[in-house]
Amino acid sequence: MENIKDSVEVALELDEKSVYSHIAHESAEDIIRIISSLDAERAKLRGEVIYYTDDWDALIRERMAKGKRHTAFDFYNPALLDIWEEKVKLGKKLKRLERLSYAVLGGIVGLTGLATVLTGTPLILLGFAILPLVVAVRDRVKSSLDLLYYELTQFFIDELRTIVTKHGLTPEKYKFKLFTGGYFGVETKRTPSGIFAVVEDKSGE
Repeated sequence: MENIKDSVEVALELDEKSVYSHIAHESAEDIIRIISSLDAERAKLRGEVIYYTDDWDALIRERMAKGKRHTAFDFYNPALLDIWEEKVKLGKKLKRLERLSYAVLGGIVGLTGLATVLTGTPLILLGFAILPLVVAVRDRVKSSLDLLYYELTQFFIDELRTIVTKHGLTPEKYKFKLFTGGYFGVETKRTPSGIFAVVEDKSGE
């Protein structure tokens, strides 16, 4: 015999759905900020002039603040912030290594210049010979950061699509700006205020 739910059980279920829906909305609102901010960083890395003021690094600090971490992100995907934090740490490490490499290479050139003055031998030519390493370091770091930004952006696009699909949200309500290309699971929408991207709704599949 089929169990018949009483009014209290039904009310609790409805309230639970409402809570989940609210958290889903908050998560989607955060994630579209992150997507646009990350992709703006990727575009700037490629030399594009981007007028986008949101700060994805500031948002993660907000989410890590006391009492704010265990909200929407942990509700949907407990590993979400951990993955994000690790990628951010890697990006900052790459930038530190780049600055350190420039300092070391610059120091070597300076020392060969000083040795040239002291000995009268053109040792500075040896210093100039390593200058192509500066370009190699820059290109390597740039390529690594571009991949890092791409992976993070795609990761959050996938997360947004999962939330939209699972909780029946309207994708158009969570449109976001993209400044580069190559992402999967998105489509562009033209609105009176410009062209935006939305995640593809897979709920009908």
